[in-house]
Amino acid sequence: QVQLVESGGGSVQAGGSLRLSCAASGYSDSGDCMGWFRQAPGKEREGVATIDSDRITTYADSVKGRFTISKDNAKHTLYLQMNSLKPEDSAVYYCAARGFFYCSGRYMASYEYDYWGQGTQVTVSS
Repeated sequence: QVQLVESGGGSVQAGGSLRLSCAASGYSDSGDCMGWFRQAPGKEREGVATIDSDRITTYADSVKGRFTISKDNAKHTLYLQMNSLKPEDSAVYYCAARGFFYCSGRYMASYEYDYWGQGTQVTVSS
């Protein structure tokens, strides 16, 4: 049973930093595509950053240069380092996995992911 558990959310002032973590368990995640998505109130869930088995990363234009996605396969953990945070980054952030033994490519649409964490709130104040 695939489980994804996020941590690291919180409240920060604009310009600050946070690091989100997502611990994966229940399957072999090392070759999978994983990503971070976010959803603000009244808005659709959007892709923030993704990483594939070849460690190819993809970012939404709104976070390029500020966010970094990484993965530690030995710890089965996905990370999202968020710097220079803006109030518009405020949202519930979700970790997601496609659930494949091997996955290569750039997948930024939520419907392409089968497994989701419970979400962690990020609030950025101005």
